[in-house]
Amino acid sequence: MGIELILKIAGVGMIVTVLCQILSKAGRDEQATLVSIGGIVIVLLLLVEQISLLINTLIEVFGL
Repeated sequence: MGIELILKIAGVGMIVTVLCQILSKAGRDEQATLVSIGGIVIVLLLLVEQISLLINTLIEVFGL
């Protein structure tokens, strides 16, 4: 896992935080919730490959 992935996740987190704050101050709480859920989905999509590698490593180690 490289530093690039960590920086991408941090960048997504900062953008989502700013958007949620702006939407909350504007009284658009429903849209702020959707933006935060979208941010979680984006981060999970970024992590899919790493999670796959983790599962494959666990399978190799435990011989499942």
